[in-house]
Amino acid sequence: MAKVKTAIQFGLVYIPVTLFSCTKNTDIGFNLLYKKTGQRIKYKKTCENCPVKISPEDIVKGYEYEKDKYVVITPQEFAKLKTKKDENIEILQFSKLDEIDPIFYQDSYFVQPSGAKNAYALLTKALETEKKVGIAKAVLGQTECLIALRVIDGLLVISKLHFADEIQENPVERPKENIKSEELQLAKKLIENMTKKFDISFFKNEYKERVLKAIEDKIAGQKIQTPKKSKPKSVANLMEALRQSVRSSEDNDKKKNSKIRRIDENEEENKIVHMRKRA
Repeated sequence: MAKVKTAIQFGLVYIPVTLFSCTKNTDIGFNLLYKKTGQRIKYKKTCENCPVKISPEDIVKGYEYEKDKYVVITPQEFAKLKTKKDENIEILQFSKLDEIDPIFYQDSYFVQPSGAKNAYALLTKALETEKKVGIAKAVLGQTECLIALRVIDGLLVISKLHFADEIQENPVERPKENIKSEELQLAKKLIENMTKKFDISFFKNEYKERVLKAIEDKIAGQKIQTPKKSKPKSVANLMEALRQSVRSSEDNDKKKNSKIRRIDENEEENKIVHMRKRA
């Protein structure tokens, strides 16, 4: 769903909008090839008693209710099942953002008003001021979606939510191990040392970068360079692992602070040199 025209409705307020996907696919595309000839593998839609070539208009959707027995639902019949209300994003209630567990979130979309811009601005401001999220439903395509409308950087964004029955029960049991007080203190200290303000731009897809480099190397007729693997340090027990981890995190902080000081000192020196040149 790259771009969709719909409308947001709450009470008697109606806001026509266009939805744009917040994300894009940056995966590296590989084709499947026959290794002996290097030719691309192709998949043909066929069936046991089908003609050699099947046109798209001859393909329909069917639900298997018994083994090899199907009931067919046509696009026209799907359309008849929609009500006018389903076509709009109808806000059913408002809730606090922290009441929605992140496990429920799916895809997100930017919301651009295509009319009623005052109403769009009003809804955005009201949600932002009240720190609330609009909970809505709509049929997008042939799927009914539960939706959260929230404000990010002063603009409306909608996110699809999973319904409750789509979340599986967690099969993992709560840990019953006894935790020593010193272990807990060290773990908390390690978390404290490693805590930073979250900046998404800091994190890079390093494996993807290595794959792209490998592709470029092979195109140029060069060998793929294998990254150096660091051997994990062996530790006697959990307590010693925590102690070493805390020391390592503190050393990293010292190195980082020293580097920042050097950068600041260099910038200050550059300013002084620049001022002397101007004088």
